[in-house]
Amino acid sequence: MNTPFYDAKKGKPYLFGKQARILVAPLDWGLGHATRCIPIIYELMAQGCDVYLAGEGKQKELLQQEFPYLHFLELHGYKVSYAKSKIGLIVNMVLQIHKIKRAIKSEQQWLQKVVDEYAIDAVISDNRYGLYHQSVPSIFITHQLIIKTGFAKWTETLLQKQNYKYINKYTACWVPDAQSANNLAGDLSHPTNLPTIPVHYINPLSRFKQKNIAQIKSHLLILLSGPEPQRSILEEKIISQVSHYNGTATVVRGLPGEEKIIPSTSMIKFYNHLPAEALNDEMQKAEYVIGRNGYTTVMDIALMKKKSALIPTPGQTEQTYLAKYLEQKNFTVAINQNTFTVEGALEKIRNFNYQFLNYDDNTLKKTIDNFINQSLSTNLG
Repeated sequence: MNTPFYDAKKGKPYLFGKQARILVAPLDWGLGHATRCIPIIYELMAQGCDVYLAGEGKQKELLQQEFPYLHFLELHGYKVSYAKSKIGLIVNMVLQIHKIKRAIKSEQQWLQKVVDEYAIDAVISDNRYGLYHQSVPSIFITHQLIIKTGFAKWTETLLQKQNYKYINKYTACWVPDAQSANNLAGDLSHPTNLPTIPVHYINPLSRFKQKNIAQIKSHLLILLSGPEPQRSILEEKIISQVSHYNGTATVVRGLPGEEKIIPSTSMIKFYNHLPAEALNDEMQKAEYVIGRNGYTTVMDIALMKKKSALIPTPGQTEQTYLAKYLEQKNFTVAINQNTFTVEGALEKIRNFNYQFLNYDDNTLKKTIDNFINQSLSTNLG
């Protein structure tokens, strides 16, 4: 049985060996960083932690819907804007480098105040580069230890050095992928050279669980997500076509907090957003899944072992690489957005020879258990 005691310096009780106050903050580029933090947050809570969340906008909406009872701190995002074309996106990102650096500096200053004000024992940052602290354990989560540029190899090497410059300021790096060749992210998560801090492969993360829910023949689940304007461009294509689908379908738009809705029919259901449990059930019922191949969606599909067609966001080199890599592993069908049609995607799905992967479910639990014990020993030692 855990024995509670009182830490006079921090003014709060602990359960020795378990309870710690952990801050979790995901990046604001799409919803994927927030959704893949959900299983981490649940595991922290299961192990007795006092969890604080941080963010703003759609990430805040999503996490507060999932965890309405947890403390939430306002933290500004990087607010990166995207373009409609690949070249436009690259130019846009170059022009926003200084903006991103300012955001990193700002969140670093924010964290210094928050750790003292809220007596934070440890920090888990999903791809936010400024949330490291000298006095408390700080974890950086990423599946991109190499950032694909689509250009010469030296550009990737240069970006990796800059990436590691920030990552190496953290206590450790958690990679949500398998360490073995049986992995989902390929070169992205398995570079030749790793950061100098400890790197832990925690296996793919998913907020979903396998349930005893029957699959509905030909039922289609369409998941829209990612940054604008590309989310809306794909949505317009799908809405114009899905009404002609000879079967039932559920379309989740990836817009938590959005009030404007698209009317549903008896065959096609539209949702702006679904909480994790409801979306879990929808994916369990689906025979086929169509969506972006953001890494969080890839991990969800891997757990649920669903036949899928995934559409890389134009200009996002990470998704372009993942689409080719995962199609070669017979994990998914990859489809270019410009040539995408619902019927064309379904035809490819039905004729594809899928192969799914299996992982150890206890890796995350063990990693977090070690992390909590480290966090308490650091702050109480």
